[in-house]
Amino acid sequence: MEVIRKWIQTIMALLVNGSWSFPFTRTIYQGPLKVVCSPGLNCYSCPAATTYCPIGSLQQMMAGIRVALENGQNFFGLYVIGTMGILGGVFGRLICGWACPFGLIQELLHKIPSRKFNIPQKLNYIKYFFLIFFVILLPLTAVDAFGYGEPWYCKYFCPAGTLEAGLPMLLLQPELGRTIGPIFYNKLFILVGFIIWSILASRPFCRTACPLGAFYSLFKKLKLVKLRLVEENCTKCGECHSVCPMGVKFNESPENAECISCLKCMDKACRFDAITLEIAGLPIGSKSGPRIPVALK
Repeated sequence: MEVIRKWIQTIMALLVNGSWSFPFTRTIYQGPLKVVCSPGLNCYSCPAATTYCPIGSLQQMMAGIRVALENGQNFFGLYVIGTMGILGGVFGRLICGWACPFGLIQELLHKIPSRKFNIPQKLNYIKYFFLIFFVILLPLTAVDAFGYGEPWYCKYFCPAGTLEAGLPMLLLQPELGRTIGPIFYNKLFILVGFIIWSILASRPFCRTACPLGAFYSLFKKLKLVKLRLVEENCTKCGECHSVCPMGVKFNESPENAECISCLKCMDKACRFDAITLEIAGLPIGSKSGPRIPVALK
């Protein structure tokens, strides 16, 4: 199953970055596919990107609400929110584990041999701060003289944007080097920090700083595709703890918001058929592992 997941991650990364004319055009793709929402975090300004980033679009929506209302345009970007809501309601954070290019990059970095460290669980809450403050409140309230806000998260923090868009565009258009300043160097520092952290710990950006992951985690109890704990089969051996890339102790918190449904706990760790995959309440992918009597649990 892990091999299949890696193939799907790779295919999804290629699909949302499928415009390979950029070495010749040296510009960002602006074709008809640019109205499609990428399920994972993928920068709109990446030269190869054929889709838009949901977090970037949400910020743009919040940044323009005041002007839209003042001009009598009573719309609130329901296409953006609706698309994100549908994806979250169906898949939740499974998208993080199967369809996010930046998640794949972190997993590959973590394979580099080094001493590995755990990430304190308390740091998981920081991403909700980024979602509420940087993605929603600042673009909505910190506006210029014309009433427009800024995409604060994209502009001042997002390491995915720096890696996928900022650095490639500097290579394609060297003249942009004359315009870089403290903001770019700050984002470059953040990117380097997460690259090093990804080598030392599993998926640190996903766990601590991704507002899209924070948004999808809000659907932890509503999503249609989820893992379920079969309590009568669980021996509480703790094997599922050791393989989880997000630090989830599945047998203790089966509806943990950090679960990305990578299936490692079900496929690699559990030997007693205590974890199943459910789609709309119907169990699939159950393994017929050895079971032990309840009296011995």
